[in-house]
Amino acid sequence: MSALTWPTLVPLASLAAWLWLLLARGFFWRTDVRLPPGAERAPADGVWPSVTVVVPARDEAEVLPVSLPSLLAQDYPGRLEILLVDDGSTDGTGALGRELAERTPGGPELSVLSPGEPEPGWTGKLWAVRHGVERARSEGTEPDFLLLTDADIAHAPGTLRRLVCAALAADLDLVSQMAQLRVTTGWERMIVPAFVYFFAKLFPFRWVNRPSGRTAAAAGGCALLRTGAVVRAGLPDSIRDAVIDDVTLGRAVKRSGGRIWLGLADGISSVRPYAGLRPLWRMVARSAYAQLGNNPLMLVGTVLGLGLVYLVPPVWSVAGSPVGGAAWLVMTLSYVPMLRYYRQPLWLAPLLPVTAALYLAMTVDSAVRHHRGEGAAWKGRTYS
Repeated sequence: MSALTWPTLVPLASLAAWLWLLLARGFFWRTDVRLPPGAERAPADGVWPSVTVVVPARDEAEVLPVSLPSLLAQDYPGRLEILLVDDGSTDGTGALGRELAERTPGGPELSVLSPGEPEPGWTGKLWAVRHGVERARSEGTEPDFLLLTDADIAHAPGTLRRLVCAALAADLDLVSQMAQLRVTTGWERMIVPAFVYFFAKLFPFRWVNRPSGRTAAAAGGCALLRTGAVVRAGLPDSIRDAVIDDVTLGRAVKRSGGRIWLGLADGISSVRPYAGLRPLWRMVARSAYAQLGNNPLMLVGTVLGLGLVYLVPPVWSVAGSPVGGAAWLVMTLSYVPMLRYYRQPLWLAPLLPVTAALYLAMTVDSAVRHHRGEGAAWKGRTYS
């Protein structure tokens, strides 16, 4: 093959890749996968299942005053208990949790647990979840459902009611919603919507939600589980060392025969601020290489794939290739629904290649950190 053909073949390959992604990747770019029908209907027999909320928290005093009151104010008709698991915090997270509960008289019972340092082979978050799940199941009557939610997640009133109704109506073992991340600063606008866009491309929600499909995932910020599914899947012990715990959780439930559902959220949001590029970089880089199985060949393939799909179109377009321009247009249009979901200006859509280049650099940095022995670092802990 003559080298003269490459200037034509490369943008053609990129355009073909985008057409395939647009039409054959579970319509990942659409943002209409929300709670399934039945999320507004009360149980047919009028009996609401019992729920225990488990909130693992490590040094979360900054965000807890916003997130925890939203749980304490849930208007759930059934028995509701909240377990705040203080994972070795040094900023008074546990004491603040008790204080916030005292300010909400008439709300659900809140207990603060302290599990101590995780045993070898456990990540800190899953060690905290284990402690909370064990406590929930050891109090005589174990709950029908467990809601696992992060300490930075705020829930609108009625969220828990809708999650339970959706699980009952569709006979689901896991209902998970991807919380809306905060988008206020310039770097958040550049990075955050793309983070959800890329996640949906890796794990198309429609594929996740097929009972017979192999694709499985969950969103760690909001995951409602039937207690029976937790027992069947051996959770969280069976995923104790998972750095990407939410995806691994979804896989464990689905492999054990459970029915799972994942979609975008309305009324569930993260209140964690990301001041500048550095914390956003850390958020992505701490698990990017783990997503590739810490495999150097997967890293090389990912770099080449990202280059072909996201970088070739604008470069060839600027060089005068109409095919490159067409690929860039398809890419831009596929990003518009996510920007609308996050209520962001649409002029950010053509800049997706810039964001993809940043994510490529974050992924390479994640691999470099791994091979240096630094692993995935989070709040003073590092995992291999």
